[in-house]
Amino acid sequence: MYLIITRTFPPEVGGMQNLMWGLARSLSKIDMVKVFADYHEDHKKFDDKVSFTIERVSGVKLLRKYRKSLLINEYLNENKNVNCIIADHWKSLELIKSQKKKICLIHSKEINHPKGSRLNKKVLEVLNKVDHVVANSNFTKNLAVSLGVEEKRLIVINPGIDPVEEIPKDDLKQAEEMLKGKKQRLITVSRFDKRKNHEKVIMAIRNLKEKYPDITYTCIGYGDEEENLKKLVIELKLDKYVNFLSDISNELKNALIAKSNIFVMPSIIHKTSVEGFGISFIEAAQYGIPSIGGKDGGASDAIVHNKTGLICDGNSLDEIYSSIDNLFEGNKYIEFGKECKTHSDNFLWDKIIENYKRIL
Repeated sequence: MYLIITRTFPPEVGGMQNLMWGLARSLSKIDMVKVFADYHEDHKKFDDKVSFTIERVSGVKLLRKYRKSLLINEYLNENKNVNCIIADHWKSLELIKSQKKKICLIHSKEINHPKGSRLNKKVLEVLNKVDHVVANSNFTKNLAVSLGVEEKRLIVINPGIDPVEEIPKDDLKQAEEMLKGKKQRLITVSRFDKRKNHEKVIMAIRNLKEKYPDITYTCIGYGDEEENLKKLVIELKLDKYVNFLSDISNELKNALIAKSNIFVMPSIIHKTSVEGFGISFIEAAQYGIPSIGGKDGGASDAIVHNKTGLICDGNSLDEIYSSIDNLFEGNKYIEFGKECKTHSDNFLWDKIIENYKRIL
């Protein structure tokens, strides 16, 4: 039996939520699974449909941590058939008292604290006592080693994806209407925060539009930087080139990706925030859409440079401009797109779970 401890789980939406859902679902095909997850107001409808048990823990965040740990420790004492404990975050294991095999996933931002700091010591106290630390990319593995995590415990297993579902024709039609008349189509689907680097892409559009007057940049998401980005678009007089969308259906989002030419997210390191992997690059690749990612972070695990996309310096406006120009020049993005679908198959959950089986 596998016990999964997670702070992030559907029906809450997000990359981490999808990762833990995919892992739990894949493990449930191998053995019994029990999940301890944080409470979500719409959880009952979701939980009733799954094939394994999910126990939700509610309460104020600080108190919830202790209550959850108490419930898990009690469960472990009463159930001797748990073979392995798998956690989404080092904090999920901080108060767990058990000699059972433990696996902790790491993603980059949550471990990125100065070496020797109080938080760094707390991270190492947990990670250097578990059996396996699963890094989501080679970048995250190297970051962990540099911060004091014992290399012998580390293994890289990239996040998995599900096969794409066919996009409804109505959504494809709507997406085409929204992009009508635009020959060069860029898209980003992510939170609007500093590290995602929408700002530099928008600034590159200002110059690219001189060469490509029919260019468009679709930004799908929400976040703290949204208003600042909208102000920048107005300031640079790019209203007809940049569009912001949120609260759209998943089907329309996928249709807009499929109808675009390049997925662009040249992430940077902002304070301690860094892109550990970038599952959105793989999701775009499933639709045959190449990506441009940043050299800072784990994008190079998701993008094969000069084959399924390009890796550039997200801090350099010139590199972002030249990378986009490179893929549009001679329609090179079409050639790269053909490689993308094959590449994305390597990240399907039925293949990724085989890597987990080796350490369970």
